[in-house]
Amino acid sequence: MNTYNPITALLIFLAISVFAYLLFRPYKGWYWLIKTNSKSNGKIVVEDILKLLYHSENANKHLNLNDIIRTLKTNDTLIVDSINKMAAHELIFMEGDAVKLTKSGSDYALRIVRAHRLWEKFLAEKTGFDRAEWHERAERKEHELTKDETDILASKLGNPQFDPHGDPIPTNTGKIAKIKGTALSELTVDTIGRIIHIKDKPDIIYKQILAEKIHIGSLIRVVDKTASRIVFHSEGESFVLAPIIAGNITVSILEKDVVVEENLARLSILKEGETAKIIGISKEIRGESRRRLLDLGFVKGADVRLDLLNPLGEPNAFLIKGTSIALRNNQASKILIKKV
Repeated sequence: MNTYNPITALLIFLAISVFAYLLFRPYKGWYWLIKTNSKSNGKIVVEDILKLLYHSENANKHLNLNDIIRTLKTNDTLIVDSINKMAAHELIFMEGDAVKLTKSGSDYALRIVRAHRLWEKFLAEKTGFDRAEWHERAERKEHELTKDETDILASKLGNPQFDPHGDPIPTNTGKIAKIKGTALSELTVDTIGRIIHIKDKPDIIYKQILAEKIHIGSLIRVVDKTASRIVFHSEGESFVLAPIIAGNITVSILEKDVVVEENLARLSILKEGETAKIIGISKEIRGESRRRLLDLGFVKGADVRLDLLNPLGEPNAFLIKGTSIALRNNQASKILIKKV
């Protein structure tokens, strides 16, 4: 005679629940991963190849099949199949072992680049996502937007010319502005300039630039240069970069007689007992984050001082307009001050 065992039944129920969760968990479950891969991999790989070829050709580099496989790190068979389909649709052609874009392929690639950079602009202006997340999120979204949706997004953003990194955004007709500047690695000592572009590729270099808290729009002065390092001052701080990293930062050179306020600094370096006036907020802070800081009183001309130093490092509290406001170092580094 069978007897009902509630513990056994509970264990079976839990096992089924865990299996169902692993199978159907939204976006990360096995079912979703298999569905997403089978449905979108073909289109995504084609568009990733087109974009890779576009950026490489813009840099006067030509890639072969092995270069593409090594760079994309996707299933080899899928890449080969995609390239065969792209050739059949006249998006690419072979010249020796080099894979090159046709006019149609270049136009298609520009649409993907346009969607990516517009989405980064949206993330910067309209959301609170950290800039370290913009590129990865835009990488996913660029494959989802139709041409019409991309045009609508551009219109809502005011048809911007540049994305948050300073990269030009192609128009809906394929026109693209040129970046007019000089790589930081090529500047001579005593050069004064403004950072106008930071490359977001390769990831390893971009992350190092983010870690240094180097911002678009910042005024800089080169103070030392050797074969192994470049030293520059900006906003009250000194930065030391290897030339390979400095080469990913583009600077618009200013005339020698431009007045650069030497005591301009970042709020993050304000010490106890010091008082300062707000000069402005870095262009790195946009959208809701910028409006929030302005609403809290961090407006030009306002007096500010360090109110409470956190023994754990951050956040620290700053007294502004009679109110103590806690900010993390990453936020405070984007508020410009002039010490009084």
